[in-house]
Amino acid sequence: MNKILISYFSASGTTKKVAEKIASITGGDLFEIEPTNKYTDADLNWNDSSSRSSIEMKDSTSRPEIKNKVSNLNDYDTVLIGFPIWWDLAPTIINTFIEENNLENKKVYVFATSGGSSVNNSFNTLKNTYNNINFISDKRLSSNVSENDITSWIEM
Repeated sequence: MNKILISYFSASGTTKKVAEKIASITGGDLFEIEPTNKYTDADLNWNDSSSRSSIEMKDSTSRPEIKNKVSNLNDYDTVLIGFPIWWDLAPTIINTFIEENNLENKKVYVFATSGGSSVNNSFNTLKNTYNNINFISDKRLSSNVSENDITSWIEM
């Protein structure tokens, strides 16, 4: 069985709940992709073009700093990366995580939470940006995800 790392960024707690459920189903380890500077409600106001999240998402070179590092990434065969969908993409802090961690030779799965957006554009953008990484598949998940949904999605 593969050793699984479930890495996730959660701005409001929704993605965290999904990541915790995946960890309980797979026995994987959790790693929170936590920004050095936490996002406030004002930062997350997508209706405000001058909010922090809006500014970051308009700048493809934005790389928000991450508070902690994965110290034992070499121990994992499979890495899941979870995030809320922002502007039909992964938040730019996900790019920071990918660029700070060598994910080559790992099976990488992407999961996203969203009220209605598909994960397809996020996944394809990540695959095209980081074409040296073995992205396996993507899935939009909610907190009521079933064990069968997870085990049929992830090669364990």
